[in-house]
Amino acid sequence: MDLDGVGMTSRRTRERLIQRLKDNGIKDQKVLDIIRVTPRHLFLDEALSHRAYEDTALPIGFAQTISQPYVVALMTELLLSRGPLKKVLEVGTGSGYQAAILSQLVEQVYTVERIKPLLNKAKERFRQLDMRNVTSAHSDGGVGWPEHAPYDGIISTAAPEGVPDELLYQLAPDGLLVIPIGSDNDQELRLIKRIGDSQNYDEEVVEKVRFVPLLSGVTR
Repeated sequence: MDLDGVGMTSRRTRERLIQRLKDNGIKDQKVLDIIRVTPRHLFLDEALSHRAYEDTALPIGFAQTISQPYVVALMTELLLSRGPLKKVLEVGTGSGYQAAILSQLVEQVYTVERIKPLLNKAKERFRQLDMRNVTSAHSDGGVGWPEHAPYDGIISTAAPEGVPDELLYQLAPDGLLVIPIGSDNDQELRLIKRIGDSQNYDEEVVEKVRFVPLLSGVTR
């Protein structure tokens, strides 16, 4: 397994990406360092691996994408904005890249994916990279993973039209939810903070984004 990559996945190419993230406002040095060392090319089909360190979303099959590195960095930075987290839920495993980033920054990652072939590929990547603190399930992301709740943070890599109550209920006191909300052509990234152990939440619109929709059900 080639963790460093060659040619377009070289260290120089990665450094250009990190500089771009800094230029676009990413400030958390831990997040930048993890993105620098995580082999994004391993989360893509070989035909696209030469584009792994471009700051762009790329297709991973089944009408899904691996998120743009800037968006991954931004969502991770927002999730960690209150300090270190022990337990995080990711809705939408996809390629596994976002979970791989989180696994190096929090104690335990739970991740759910509705498309079985994508989940199987992601689980193999977690094994290759020896990411033992990632637990995954083939499940409908909109209902979260209540068996392991509450979570200090929840991150969604797909966009529902409204905030799912199930995810709010699974937040720990003072927990954070980072989620894109809206329809195909009109989405905004939101940071939602649970206020103590109440059922009240602060909500902040961060910026416009474009994600695949959060769909219900599972596929084989």
